[in-house]
Amino acid sequence: MSPNEDRKIREKFTPKTWNEIKTNDSWGIFKIMSEFVDGYERLSQIGPSVSIFGSARTKPGEKNYILAEEIGYQLTKSGFGVITGGGPGIMEAGNRGAHRGQGISVGLNIELPFEQNDNPWINRGMSLEFDYFFVRKVMFVKYSQGFIVMPGGFGTLDELFEAITLIQTHKIGRFPIVLVGSKFWSGLLDWIKSTLLTDYKTISEEDLKLFRIVDTAEEAVDHLNKFYAKYSLKPNF
Repeated sequence: MSPNEDRKIREKFTPKTWNEIKTNDSWGIFKIMSEFVDGYERLSQIGPSVSIFGSARTKPGEKNYILAEEIGYQLTKSGFGVITGGGPGIMEAGNRGAHRGQGISVGLNIELPFEQNDNPWINRGMSLEFDYFFVRKVMFVKYSQGFIVMPGGFGTLDELFEAITLIQTHKIGRFPIVLVGSKFWSGLLDWIKSTLLTDYKTISEEDLKLFRIVDTAEEAVDHLNKFYAKYSLKPNF
């Protein structure tokens, strides 16, 4: 454990006066409000968009980087904007593809203990900075009409299950969720089916229809296009 992590734990047990608690909480509320207001004002302009989630550790030239870039490109050619976490790896690739397609390219960056700078493929004025993960996730969900989920780590899984949960509980519309990479996702899907559905019955068979697994950029974007064609809706910028 780092000294900084140790300090945060100890601070939770340090006695504070009522005035200190009240002051710190009040300023925290104002900071949260400012992030919501800035996000709402700037993202309300972007039109129909799709969020691309995935690992920050994916390097340029790797298979999934190239695939994410192609997905970003094809999304913009279909009329969608692209929203990512604004950092390197899959996020950079998605923004890069959107930039290549001359479409809307948005980055929702987050301040982390390790350095994360916004990538250079985000449209001017469309790189937002957040301190709070929960505010950032609201922006992903509120301004996305679909979710593309590439291979990633804990953060990617958090974003995926956030979207699934909100759709399952009818807090947002049943927007398409596309998982890219059957080799990567098959183990998780097997566990969901065998453990959650069959053994513990904590989900229903219908919940498995909330997402689709594909392997190519064409399949991912085609699924989104067909989904909206059912409603006679088409992205329009």
